[in-house]
Amino acid sequence: MSRLHPSIALIMANIDTLVDNGYLIVPDFLAPNEVALLANYAQQLQEDRWQHAAIGREHSKTTNSQVRRDRIKWLDNSTTAEADYLALMESLRLQINRALFMGLFDYECHLAWYPPGSFYRKHLDAFKGRSNRVLTSVFYLNQDWSADDGGELVMYGNNGEVLERILPEAGKLVLFLSDVFVHEVLPGKRQRLSISGWFRVNNSIGGRIDPSR
Repeated sequence: MSRLHPSIALIMANIDTLVDNGYLIVPDFLAPNEVALLANYAQQLQEDRWQHAAIGREHSKTTNSQVRRDRIKWLDNSTTAEADYLALMESLRLQINRALFMGLFDYECHLAWYPPGSFYRKHLDAFKGRSNRVLTSVFYLNQDWSADDGGELVMYGNNGEVLERILPEAGKLVLFLSDVFVHEVLPGKRQRLSISGWFRVNNSIGGRIDPSR
């Protein structure tokens, strides 16, 4: 039996927290050198590689700067940095399926770049019965981030109460059920980088694989 990557083993050791609470916060998902490689890669991308983030998917996509002001770059296997991260999350998908029988079909993710003052208003990543996104992941790439820098991810409970205010500190991974937790990204004083992703089930109709975006 092959040995699990330490980052995957860390998640699986705390999988009961995800089951019990519906979310899991892991402060040191990747080693500092691995985080630095991803952060450097994101910072070196030319501005024209980033696109304005949209709301909705397929034909209903639209941009709205009153709701979100981040820019994104979808990850694929075209570079080593992107391929390595995608391979790691694929291993996590397989392990979560084995442990929880969630039927996760695939994983999609993008880099998210929030210039100073940018935000993403309260929203759900999925609506019950209307989306294939099941489990959201957010991984942060911001070195030396402090509370004074702002930019927190705020997660809300069923009655609108604040469950968590999460600083976007380098190396931190957040997992949560996509159709359960309303959340928002508060404005930050510094540039803010993260990788946002979704583990999906296949809600195919008539043999057509549900589109990813």
